[in-house]
Amino acid sequence: MDPTVISMLAFLGVSGLVGIAAFVLRDSGNNRNVERLDQLVGRGGPAAASSSQSDMLLKQALDSVNTKSLLQRLIPKSFDVGLYFEQADVKMEPSKLFGVALCLAGAGFFLIGGVVNFYVAPVGALVFGVMPLIWVWFKRASRLKKFANQMPDAMELMARALRAGHSLNSGMHVVAEELPPPISKEFARVYDEQNMGISVEEALDNMSRRIPNLDVRFFVTSVAIQRQTGGDLGEILDRIGYIIRERIKIMGLIKGLTAEGRLSGIVLIALPIGLFLMLLQMKPDYVEQLWKDPMGVQMSIGAIILMLIGAYSIKKIVDIKV
Repeated sequence: MDPTVISMLAFLGVSGLVGIAAFVLRDSGNNRNVERLDQLVGRGGPAAASSSQSDMLLKQALDSVNTKSLLQRLIPKSFDVGLYFEQADVKMEPSKLFGVALCLAGAGFFLIGGVVNFYVAPVGALVFGVMPLIWVWFKRASRLKKFANQMPDAMELMARALRAGHSLNSGMHVVAEELPPPISKEFARVYDEQNMGISVEEALDNMSRRIPNLDVRFFVTSVAIQRQTGGDLGEILDRIGYIIRERIKIMGLIKGLTAEGRLSGIVLIALPIGLFLMLLQMKPDYVEQLWKDPMGVQMSIGAIILMLIGAYSIKKIVDIKV
């Protein structure tokens, strides 16, 4: 390809990346000015830190009555984008992140098309475009996993607080004060919701909706039953914490035993892709038959489908539920 064309495409790609950075960081200056004004009027001290959770609850209540954006109208109602981003603890709005993904897809299209080949430019656009979404997915999975690992400590801490004479509300406040995020943030939100007049059952049910975890459902159900029938809640929480801790140990053992299978799956999926890219660079005429010849297109589609089926099968084999 002509070096001039490659230079133009590279320029467009870099310009797209610069535009993404400007799009993401465009509000940072205004936020700093607002923080300075808050400090000048006395709203940046400890009182602001203690009321930040309440401010977040009020903001979400106001956002829930606002008009839905175009992105929210396009996505099916069964998938709550805002809740997904909240579970990942992503401060960026979904529409802004999807805009970044579109800009990255355009930059990837021109970069891969200029450097490699325009036939594989859509693949580059797809790879670059899904990067922000994969980042949100990994961030959500990491946060939920960390929350699950903190559950035994939270249950035991609440049980000790109850035995010391504290109420359930005070016990959750102790968890919010003593443990690190993300569990402290969630229990602090439950505590603030109760202070705003929401019942304990409803506040805990909201937390179980935000945290799709079976152990959280056990905890919420146990509290609801105990408040209706009575009983020693401290002992119940101790038992829940013990069960969760033992389950985490078993899951770690299973993860070690299935490491070979998971690594084999990664190699089997990555090997055809790596071989395709290597042949595309070394002998493009040989690989171009996969999308120029009708039989090659059918073979490519069949290979992709079989790879997806294989990846799903390997995942189901090594994904053992405890």
